[in-house]
Amino acid sequence: MSLLRITHLPSGRLLSAILHHQRLLPSIIPLTVPKRAVIQGEYKRPGQPRKAKFPWKKINFNFSKGLEGIKKHFTLLKKEFTDRWVGPEGKPIVEHMLEQNRAVWEFRGPESLGEWTVSSDREIGGHSEAYLKLGRNNNTCFLYGTLSSTPPRDGETRYSGYCTMRSKQPLASFDRKKHHDWSSFNTLHLRVRGDGRPWMINISAETYFSHQKDDIYCYFLYTRGGPYWQDVKIPFSKFFLTHRGRIQDDQHPVWLDKVNTIGFTLGDKADGPFQLEIDFIGVCKDYAHTEEFAYEAYKRNPEV
Repeated sequence: MSLLRITHLPSGRLLSAILHHQRLLPSIIPLTVPKRAVIQGEYKRPGQPRKAKFPWKKINFNFSKGLEGIKKHFTLLKKEFTDRWVGPEGKPIVEHMLEQNRAVWEFRGPESLGEWTVSSDREIGGHSEAYLKLGRNNNTCFLYGTLSSTPPRDGETRYSGYCTMRSKQPLASFDRKKHHDWSSFNTLHLRVRGDGRPWMINISAETYFSHQKDDIYCYFLYTRGGPYWQDVKIPFSKFFLTHRGRIQDDQHPVWLDKVNTIGFTLGDKADGPFQLEIDFIGVCKDYAHTEEFAYEAYKRNPEV
């Protein structure tokens, strides 16, 4: 309705026409959806019902368990104070400055497997299976199972087939987050023995914003197969940033002083059994590697 026609209407019909015209305006405005929302809701896997339990219903109010927890946390708190007087992570300052290799995870007993969790698409109705146990002589970690890319029949999931092994978040006293500080090193060092399948190594670091909680740095691990061990050294500069499985355009190096977890994911769509044996996972300082970051980083405030 044009303005010329509105001017010839009576006062009552003129007011109703203006209000009707204003109601039509919101439908004409194009919808703009940001590529990455600042605030994201909790991710719910397809096929799983929403959690209807209140947070306090998950707490086990047990007096004896509470006493054990108090004793444990005060022991950790005491260790934190004593380690600060000695040096970083309880090591002398000279040893910390001259350290070039560090074995972060060594699998030398059943207690070492308690620092890891194993998951697969069976949690969302898939058919893959993954198990974790100690290798021969209790000196290695043996991850094995069966991969199946058949999606669950839930009407929502289209793709499936993954198995994951991931380290637990280290905790300080009173369940405060504790981070791995690898700022003195530049290379990830692994000693593995696989079956020829390609794996994905995932490193999760601490973030400052809530919408970055699903950011993970990834790189590839190619196993040869066969009876021989292989020493794998991957510079941290090669790890690229992903968010919920999607590679991001805005890339930046991993924060090595705030590393939370590390994991291994198999999803090569090759159905059948798999196995991966790990001797140790460590970090080292390679002075021959001078690359800061392998990928193009955009300038946040480009010069005019």
